[in-house]
Amino acid sequence: MQIFKNLYQVGGDINGLTHYLDDALFNDANSYILRTDNGLIMFDCGCGDTLEQVVDNMAYWGLSIDDVKYCFLTHAHLDHAGAAHLLKQKGVTLIANRETADAISAGDERCCGYLYHKTFQPCQVDKVIEDDQTVDLLGVRVKAVHLPGHTMGCTAYFFDHEGKRIVVSGDVIGTLLVGDFGWDGSIDFNKKVYIRSLRRFAKMDTDVMLPGHGLIYFYKPRRRVEQALNEALMQWR
Repeated sequence: MQIFKNLYQVGGDINGLTHYLDDALFNDANSYILRTDNGLIMFDCGCGDTLEQVVDNMAYWGLSIDDVKYCFLTHAHLDHAGAAHLLKQKGVTLIANRETADAISAGDERCCGYLYHKTFQPCQVDKVIEDDQTVDLLGVRVKAVHLPGHTMGCTAYFFDHEGKRIVVSGDVIGTLLVGDFGWDGSIDFNKKVYIRSLRRFAKMDTDVMLPGHGLIYFYKPRRRVEQALNEALMQWR
């Protein structure tokens, strides 16, 4: 699905772009591709079992998995990072926050394989990105903002594209019209830390938010984050 010129959603089972089971569920997170003149940048890579579907979706838009140079991972949960080891085999450089990188290399309960009745296949993340760090890759400046709570490694990625400020938010807030927060069953879920992250995120203006599941936010994403913060303050204090 083309979002803007050279920006695509290529995976995600809520809207049926990929499917691991028969129904639209939360088993395969949204994956996004940014095309540049020098190659492709991916954001999250899905559960692993749907990678062939992701490849087929890419092919429709003339994109090849062989051209993916980097993959930014928002956090270590299997539905977002389960295919990381497969991308690693293809020579893709994996980028993640330090906590996320540690979880992926361990493949432990922080990856939540138990939720999907699967075993997370661990691998080494190639590059650790710190909070507020900006990297210039393939001519695109991507800024990482560490927003823990859903997991302790949750990270959102910001970049400019087609005159708009884009954020890939992972599971920092809930899917549109399906709850306000990311799943709270994570081993490292933390409500107090989560509220601090929502307070920080609610001060950031963007034009488009690409979430970890469900629908993309094209209208004032900050308003949606403020709504989630409001619910957190009411429910968790």
